Amino acid sequence: MLGNPNTGKSTLFNALTGLRQKIGNYPGVTVEKHVGSMRLGDRVVELVDLPGTYSLAAHSPDELIALEILLGRVEGEPPPDAVLVLADASNLTRNLFLVSQVLELGLPVVVALNMMDRVGPLGLMIDSQALASRLGAPVVEVVASAGSGLDALRAALDDALQRPPRSATGLLSELKNRAAQLALQHQLPAFEIERGLIDEGGAAETQLLAKLGAGAADQLAAIRRQLAGDGSLAALEARERYAWVGRIVGETTRRTTPEAPALSRFDRIVAHPLLGSLLFVALMALVFQAVFSWATPMMDLIDGATAVLGSWVASTLPPGAISSLLVDGVVAGVGSVVIFLPQILILFAFIIFLEDSGYMARAAFMMDRLMRSCGLSGQSFIPMLSSFACAVPGIMATRVIPNRRDRLATMLAAPFMTCSARLPVYALLIAAFVPDTRYLWGWLSLQGLVLLALYLLGIIGGIVTALILKRTLLRGPTPTFLMELPPFRWPNLRSVLLRLWERSKIFLVRAGTVIFTVAVVVWALAYFPRPASVLEEFETRRAEATAEFSGETLEQRLAELDNLEASTLIEQSALGRTGKAIAPLFAPLGWDWKVSAAVVASFPAREVVLAVLGTIYSVGSDVDEEDPSLVAKIVEAQHADGRPVFSTAMALGLMVFFAFCLQCGATVAAMRRETNSWSWPVFAWVYMTSLAYLGAFATYRLADWFLSATG
Repeated sequence: MLGNPNTGKSTLFNALTGLRQKIGNYPGVTVEKHVGSMRLGDRVVELVDLPGTYSLAAHSPDELIALEILLGRVEGEPPPDAVLVLADASNLTRNLFLVSQVLELGLPVVVALNMMDRVGPLGLMIDSQALASRLGAPVVEVVASAGSGLDALRAALDDALQRPPRSATGLLSELKNRAAQLALQHQLPAFEIERGLIDEGGAAETQLLAKLGAGAADQLAAIRRQLAGDGSLAALEARERYAWVGRIVGETTRRTTPEAPALSRFDRIVAHPLLGSLLFVALMALVFQAVFSWATPMMDLIDGATAVLGSWVASTLPPGAISSLLVDGVVAGVGSVVIFLPQILILFAFIIFLEDSGYMARAAFMMDRLMRSCGLSGQSFIPMLSSFACAVPGIMATRVIPNRRDRLATMLAAPFMTCSARLPVYALLIAAFVPDTRYLWGWLSLQGLVLLALYLLGIIGGIVTALILKRTLLRGPTPTFLMELPPFRWPNLRSVLLRLWERSKIFLVRAGTVIFTVAVVVWALAYFPRPASVLEEFETRRAEATAEFSGETLEQRLAELDNLEASTLIEQSALGRTGKAIAPLFAPLGWDWKVSAAVVASFPAREVVLAVLGTIYSVGSDVDEEDPSLVAKIVEAQHADGRPVFSTAMALGLMVFFAFCLQCGATVAAMRRETNSWSWPVFAWVYMTSLAYLGAFATYRLADWFLSATG
């Protein structure tokens, strides 16, 4: 199934296939593959939803994979038996351009005229039978959002699969004649030759030259000179196709009322420099608030359910490695993944709603000028904004960006935005080491200003990263930002829910497996080895305490011994030994082995650092950023020479480290999923970790010098 963006393609695909669909990636590319099954008569067939595209010119990865699938050139993908092309009935001229290209491929074609309910109010009448006759392919009127015309569409598809295609007429030109001659000479499809001729310097020409061999570049250049003179073959093709489309539209449609203004009344508000900006800010604030706050009750519920499940497992099984693996590894690992799901669903519900309603295109248009100053386009704004709640949904939201370079740059800049997982670390360190000094009669707090500075630091890091990438690794011509403004319409609820369902499955299955694995590995590092001498020592001390104390005093003493034993065991574990081994590396930042171990353990999720610090400092793992015992312990912590570990300068450096470092297994997994490669996630991790180290070092040294000079 193929069609222009914003023609209701996803809605029709969901209506035809329902839940009988699956999602994957085409081999070697990041373009998603949507496949569903539907019944046609007595048989079940597969319906493949190709990426939305305005043409088969193959300038973008989406367009290229669509063309390759239609030509049967993708490994493991058989050529289609028929093609269903979806066209917006309210904008036939634009949509029939793609239809004219598909008709030339020599495949059975069925054209579905969607949004027929909009044709009447626009003052149009379409003779679909006359249109079918002119196109040489069946034309079916449908309203996908209401499920109208689906039976007739299934019948047309069933019939198309049983008969040969009919050739389109009226598309002969000198360009096509020359392409046909070259195709016959090299035994290639004429359409592929035509694409290569038109797409000078693009992907289609590169692939064509590889197949034609030596000397083909000069041959193509000669044909271009003969056909286009000083003009462009793309412009020549566009003129020819639109002239043909114009004749067909003129013969098959009739206007019953005067044409409506180009901009609707609501568009005049949305596109207004002031009113449109205010509306945009209000909507973005709503999205931000929803992802940040509305998800909290559900996230708390998931967190509580994880804790209850962990407690039940711990009480059911005897203490030991199996119990710890299930509680601290499996349950905690799964919980650290599932807890992001409410944010994912809320964010994508907004994105799908705004996309299907037609507003997202207008928002991207409004933000384009601002984002271009950062090396990005307007379509990067929504993913960047949503990353303030969590980088995972932000990275997943980059799918709305068609240009690969912009998509990668946005993806690599998104983790710099200050997500909610950083807040517990910031809150702990700010409360412990930043005085609550007030300014402007108490309206401004130094602690609040430091938190604001950390947010701004993340924004600057993301912007600078995008600028550097767009001028180095992702350098290339700035793509033309051509954005269609689709009509406003109410999204189809069934389609929205189906797309939310598929997004949640992708997140849980793909990202979940990676983060779960990392969590279990970190558990193993923190649990093993467990020296018998340590266990025996604390058993003896518990027995002594039981003999000496009773009541609440005994309970308090046993709890202290449990925390101290956990601290001793983690020091002896592989994680503790790793912390000690890498401590010299982080010594220039003012860290000791305990801080180093906590940072290593917090890789799966940043907020884990609090639980690890609580365990290391014998407070217990069930702590939060406001726990007075943990605050007191880190304030009192000292190096071997008696110097405090957590000085104000070191704490500022540690916060800068967390502001820049990519310490989130779910983010790495999401990046791996969206890029279909480990190279970009590894690059992002190395780049952000290096930047975090240098930033923490500079902050620690400068702050230490400044505080010493003013102290």
